[in-house]
Amino acid sequence: MILKPVTIINTRYTKYRQNTTQQVLLLKALKITQDPKELKKMIGVRTVAEVYRTLDKMALRKEYHKSLQKAGIDFNYIINGLKNESQTAPKSADRIKVYQILLKSLGMESYQDAGDAGGGSWEELIASKLEQNKEVNSSSIIDSSEIKKLSAPNTVYDVKVPKVPDSIKKKQEKEYIVAKSLYE
Repeated sequence: MILKPVTIINTRYTKYRQNTTQQVLLLKALKITQDPKELKKMIGVRTVAEVYRTLDKMALRKEYHKSLQKAGIDFNYIINGLKNESQTAPKSADRIKVYQILLKSLGMESYQDAGDAGGGSWEELIASKLEQNKEVNSSSIIDSSEIKKLSAPNTVYDVKVPKVPDSIKKKQEKEYIVAKSLYE
């Protein structure tokens, strides 16, 4: 029997959704009990069938990734295929399409000029908005001296970052390892 890979689509039906949170919870709950009714309560699903469906998704995904690895299909294989296609494609349109795929995978598929958005600090942005409001509405609540205080250069802020307890760090590391094992 050939098992198909798990297909995750965006839908309003929970049957096909990616339920990574429930999968992590299910792994933790399996350490406590194997009773499907208890597992249903622990991971917060409506039916026992959803518990079994979640287990199936986890098993299928793991088997699918093992099969890809056995067949030699990994990121290097895909990138080498795209590289070969970009160098040997008979039409320039095909070569350009490969470059578009690569740019999109890097998040650079479109160029947008930031314009005024990146032109200064948030303080300057607030001050300019207040100036615009003052021009529109002559009865401004804030006077210009307060605006200058807001836009003072080289303002240093004292930020106190709270310390994370070691117990929380260890717990987060364990959860990260469990979540990472879902995709191996």
